[in-house]
Amino acid sequence: MAPHEPGTLLDTGLLASAEPCWQSRDQRKQQKGGLAVLISRISGGASEDMTTPQILSFAVIFIMMAALVWGRYRYDLVAAAALLLALAIGIVPFDEAFSGFSDDIVIIVGSALLVSAGIARSGIMEVTIRRFAPNLSGVRSQLALLVIVVTILSAFVKNIGALAIMIPIAFQFARRSSVSPSIFLMPMAFGSLLGGLMTQVGTSPNVVVSRVREELTGAAFTMFDFTPVGAALAAAGTIFLVFFYWLLPVREKLGGSVNEAIDIKNYLTEARIVRDSTVLGKTVADLMKLSGGDAIVTSILRNRTMRMTPLPDVVLKMNDILLLEGDPGALDRLVSQGKLSVTGNRASGDDTTGELVAIEAVIGENSPLIGWTAQRLALYHRFNVNLLAVSRHGERPDRRLAEIQLRLGDVIVLQGNAATIPEILRELGCLPLAERAILLGSVRKGVVPVTILALAMLATAFGLLPVSVAFFTAAVGMVLFKVIPVRDVYQSLDGPILVMLAVLIPVSDSLRSTGATGVIAGELAKLGTILPATGALMLILVAAMAVTPFLNNAATVLVMAPIAAEFAGDLGYRPEAFLMAVAIGAGCDFLTPIGHQCNTLVMGPGGYRFSDYPRLGLPLSFLVVIVAVPMLMIVWPMS
Repeated sequence: MAPHEPGTLLDTGLLASAEPCWQSRDQRKQQKGGLAVLISRISGGASEDMTTPQILSFAVIFIMMAALVWGRYRYDLVAAAALLLALAIGIVPFDEAFSGFSDDIVIIVGSALLVSAGIARSGIMEVTIRRFAPNLSGVRSQLALLVIVVTILSAFVKNIGALAIMIPIAFQFARRSSVSPSIFLMPMAFGSLLGGLMTQVGTSPNVVVSRVREELTGAAFTMFDFTPVGAALAAAGTIFLVFFYWLLPVREKLGGSVNEAIDIKNYLTEARIVRDSTVLGKTVADLMKLSGGDAIVTSILRNRTMRMTPLPDVVLKMNDILLLEGDPGALDRLVSQGKLSVTGNRASGDDTTGELVAIEAVIGENSPLIGWTAQRLALYHRFNVNLLAVSRHGERPDRRLAEIQLRLGDVIVLQGNAATIPEILRELGCLPLAERAILLGSVRKGVVPVTILALAMLATAFGLLPVSVAFFTAAVGMVLFKVIPVRDVYQSLDGPILVMLAVLIPVSDSLRSTGATGVIAGELAKLGTILPATGALMLILVAAMAVTPFLNNAATVLVMAPIAAEFAGDLGYRPEAFLMAVAIGAGCDFLTPIGHQCNTLVMGPGGYRFSDYPRLGLPLSFLVVIVAVPMLMIVWPMS
């Protein structure tokens, strides 16, 4: 599982003595060194009987997979138990027990989660949807757009970067259609894997297998040698995902907290039309499109005294005050995308450099706010906080926000300095609710997070930085440029996912360190010699797909590619189709959440269980085999 740079993986020297593999059987028999020596090195000289450590390694993997599929215990606990078992029986050394916590894949997934959260918080995705897909409401059409875009992007940029860009859009579509994001996320992850098959730079296995072919034949695969077969697989896979997404059970995000149980939908707030407002000169109907139907304008105050009924065709003018009602997310979209002012351009607190937060609180029994309005109490001037919204059960206040007489039990949203607002809440006798993201009135940086992510992906595309360093830099940039407040950083990370990855890395590496992968390679080599070309090609493809969840995909290529070349030589065929089969199999892990970081990335946000992946991934894997084998034989003639 541990990712490595392609150049490092090929520095083993194993391929240095390999000879071209499209020679005749007689020529091949005359060469006793070559790839036969290479196969022997890969298998580590393993005897026909497996050793005890190899048997124990297979047993731990089998028990762990069974427990994950069972789903009785959470995946991070199962992974931790597997690591302890591997340590107890001696297949993982004590000094390697926690090596996974420093592995690149943990850094990549954690950084991608933070970058994706920054993109979502920026609001740029809502603007993108409104501009390019304003009327896209059907679940299947939304899924088709998401999968197609991710697939195409993944052919030219790192697939985890393409996926990180599109995850916030998936959540917006899910909110628009009132469905679970789980419908979209796994198909998108699978689409990103399929897209990576189309070009040499799309995925690490393609890069590695190109180098392997160069060592074997003297000529590497070029950028678009992968495109004919990869495009066919991507097209077939996309069609399957769009029409058979229903194979996935609908899931909600696991580990819900108290804040997710808070469901207050009738906040009242007011906002002013200012010079920079995008809806200045437009109608109320245009403004309502921004909310997705989850907020309404209850009244319009013009020239401070004239109250207007908010009919859809009323044109909004400078300094109009809008009384708005809806849930916090919808109100935030109206304010941020319409560029409305909710604070009257006032800074909260004397220290304008402090971090501003918005917090929900309930007015308590002894609160001095009871019976007073924010205006009469001079709330801003006395306490340095802004009243952003009020919610009252069973009643819709018809006054301006500052003129609402507050009552016991009212839920209010106050904006203030993060350092002082807890003390102010105690002074006001208000009980803060479980903290959740209230973005109403917060500053947005729409272009900054997209620029940060684009620079990270360009750096990896041109080989300037490793993927882990590029995405870690992007994650730090999101915090330094205040796209994500410091207090929200660790809320954006999915702890159970990162722990699962970190503890599974040494467990899965035990297959290599005990020589168990060499046993697999030796048995495949024996079986391949008695199969026809089509069967051998299919065997290599399926074997690579089976091995890649437990090795990193680049290491899978290094293990399987020499075996594939040996197959081709023994059958008197050219090696290209077999090498391509290895690359495709190594890049197509649709059966587990642990074989590729894209699968891992969507597990937490989608609320998926381990057993959900094969429900959609197994038939997709069969489709890949069915399409890939004949396409490989057509595009890469074996004679």
